Amino acid sequence: QLQACGGGSVQAWGSLRLSCAASGRTFSEYYMGWHRQAPGKERQFVAAISWSGGTYYADSVKGRFTISRDNAKNTVYLEMNCLKPEDTTVYFCAADSMYEVVVGGYGMEYWGSGTQVTVSS
Repeated sequence: QLQACGGGSVQAWGSLRLSCAASGRTFSEYYMGWHRQAPGKERQFVAAISWSGGTYYADSVKGRFTISRDNAKNTVYLEMNCLKPEDTTVYFCAADSMYEVVVGGYGMEYWGSGTQVTVSS
């Protein structure tokens, strides 16, 4: 099970840090990632991280967002800087044993709860 938190409301160019805590099993050997989805819109990949720390980002967040993980705490983070109004939506953490699934979003083994991020201009 994955539980996300850390969302909130900020002004444009502000920052937020999302956390996703895993429980029930260890995810240290899983790929973990973040997706986001606004109501009525397609889910969008944001970032992924391998068990060893390798990262991959969507072009829309590259240079602004940083994904990291603490395997000892079974937690993945998403540091979001220079936030824009278009980043407003619900963010979900996820985990799977396959990199392609964490990036593509389909067939994901674990989805976490969502956390709302609202960026005002």
